[in-house]
Amino acid sequence: MPHINTLSPASRWVELRTTEEDWKNADPSLLGTLLSHLHLIRAFEETVVELAMQGLVHGPAHSSIGQEGGAAGSIVSLTAADQVNGSHRGHHQFLSKALAYVQPSGIDPKADLAPEVDALLQRTLAEILGLSQGFCRGRGGSMHLRWEEAGVLGTNAIVGGGVPLAAGAAWAHRHAASDAVVVTYFGDGAINIGSVLETMNLAAAWKLPLCFFIENNGYAVSTNVHEATAEPRLSARGQAFNIPSWKVDGMDPLAVHLVMQQALAHMRAGNGPTIIEADVYRFFHQNGGFPGSAFGYRSKEEEKMWRDRDPLDLLARRMQERGLITAREIADLRTRMQASMADAVAALTEADPIGKADAKRIRPELWPEPGFRDIGVRGDLSELAGARSSEQRDFQGKLETRKFIDVVADVMERRMETDPRVIVMGEDVHRLKGGTNGATRGLKDKFADRVLGTPISENAFVGLGGGMAMDGRFRPVVEFMYPDFMWVAADQVFNQIGKARHMFGGDIDMPLVLRTKVAMGTGYGSQHSMDPAGIFATSPGWRVVAASTPFDYVGLMNTALALNDPVLVIEHVDLYASSGLAPVDDFDYQIPFGKAAVRRRGNAVTLLTYLSMVAHSLDAVEETGIDAEVIDLRWLDRASIDWDTIGASIQKTNNVLIVEQGARGTSYGAWLVDEIQQHFFDWLDQPVQRVTGGEASPSISKVLERAACARTEEVIEGLKHVMRNQGANVQDA
Repeated sequence: MPHINTLSPASRWVELRTTEEDWKNADPSLLGTLLSHLHLIRAFEETVVELAMQGLVHGPAHSSIGQEGGAAGSIVSLTAADQVNGSHRGHHQFLSKALAYVQPSGIDPKADLAPEVDALLQRTLAEILGLSQGFCRGRGGSMHLRWEEAGVLGTNAIVGGGVPLAAGAAWAHRHAASDAVVVTYFGDGAINIGSVLETMNLAAAWKLPLCFFIENNGYAVSTNVHEATAEPRLSARGQAFNIPSWKVDGMDPLAVHLVMQQALAHMRAGNGPTIIEADVYRFFHQNGGFPGSAFGYRSKEEEKMWRDRDPLDLLARRMQERGLITAREIADLRTRMQASMADAVAALTEADPIGKADAKRIRPELWPEPGFRDIGVRGDLSELAGARSSEQRDFQGKLETRKFIDVVADVMERRMETDPRVIVMGEDVHRLKGGTNGATRGLKDKFADRVLGTPISENAFVGLGGGMAMDGRFRPVVEFMYPDFMWVAADQVFNQIGKARHMFGGDIDMPLVLRTKVAMGTGYGSQHSMDPAGIFATSPGWRVVAASTPFDYVGLMNTALALNDPVLVIEHVDLYASSGLAPVDDFDYQIPFGKAAVRRRGNAVTLLTYLSMVAHSLDAVEETGIDAEVIDLRWLDRASIDWDTIGASIQKTNNVLIVEQGARGTSYGAWLVDEIQQHFFDWLDQPVQRVTGGEASPSISKVLERAACARTEEVIEGLKHVMRNQGANVQDA
């Protein structure tokens, strides 16, 4: 018989319940503030539901009625420096944190609301209605609420999507030697999502001051938590990551407050993350003003049982028992809150002249202007003002023939020397003498606390980088070992990092650089070889650069790191081992923003390309003798591409050949063809032609991999094809 040892978890996991002594000893001002938060949130949410039922809320209205105790109980003890973010059901968290910001000394439930509270209610309601005076100028609505000054990093419509971003903010606090913490709120539906679990692991490994606050309301829309997991005590997840965890009755605001006090002590002492699971209940369905029983997935008996445990009633009763407030004063409190909400509604709506007698409509003058639609997708580039830029032909410093990969490491070392905000992170970037290719060579030795080797958790670490960037104190450089891994982290890359600036109103920065390498030709197969340019070029918010020479790489990386937008920097393994003229001791110039490079002048056809295909294209032109103008695009995204250089060439040649290496389906050229024909259709003598790889991704087989990728031979055939289409007599070799 084998010998069995019973193992115990390394971290503490407890349930906390309040006692009579806790209620007796609770600070009266704390209880009064809690009661005020609860009633204000309840009145706000009831107003939102009413407006939604009237058709005035365009989109969802995820009510938090019934869940107020978890938000208020956990937030009233936070400081102004502490931050929160949350999920699509986040009105209560937003309001409680904002209230704590505008009324830091608490709120007397017997007093009238301060003018700044009334202003907060109106502005928050305006955002939910999609109006220009909202915190995100109407773009966020119910699900995307952000107020940076109050410490609200932003609520999130992707289930679990905000959790990695919160970890980035927590890392920033820890690295800045602050004792501030971050609380990230999510529900039982998010607890099984990979980004949440990845972030728990990373936060524990790095001892980040991050509280994972689980609002367990028992249902992910209509799916009961017992259907979704074999362990419905969701705080048990902490045992897997050595995170101390608490389970608490979220209908008891004082219990939540006491739990948060213990969690805060742990985090502020530098001991790492915590988990709090609060059992709460939403009184209504996932969205709108009907109970869940109306949709058949909950019983009326269950709903009544939870309504009988309403946190507003519990707290009021306990305060009455201590003689801190009377029933009449509680009724007056509710009346004042409802009156404040009525005032907010009156400021934002008016009688509908063509509706029923009591019908309302949004005041027309409060809607955002349609022209605001695309403002803030990216920044205005003002951060580049005064920068020193240079092309190789104009460079005044010393140039020598150097390996491309050495220059990649040198420019990053220089930027980390001169800018303490730059953080490098990714898988194995701190090992192997500079990662898998040497791109981070020597950085860990010189900047030990700013070169972060990550777990294999792309969702978590790129999202954490996004949170760092949004914090504003750091400029993360995140490496994806291969671009195919973006699909693993697609939510963070595209839904979060790419959309954040625009979604939250257009005036926040996201200074993040994402480095990755195209590895076609290395035998790594279909899941490690893609060119990501086409995907990123069609995704809003990202800028994309691709250097074909070591000199250009220095300048493009410098520009990317100066920008306040997320920038994808694409590299290629074929270029790493190549050599070219590069700086020796001056790594501070930028390549001019949005400027392509004409690598060869010509009159017969405009050849547009980037990365390693620049060299293949030049070789093909030399071999065929065709008088092509070869343009190295360098800047690939919609907002940065050099239409002036491209247009001047097309108006001269009247012919276009786009050359890229990767698969046809995810091709960058497919997007570029349409843009060229929109801009320059009248100048074209024939449809834009393309050279790409095959439809399939590259395979492991050397022969099949070569067949799937474009190189010099394919460019030669493309050049001949485009010239024959014009009637030129082109001879085959």
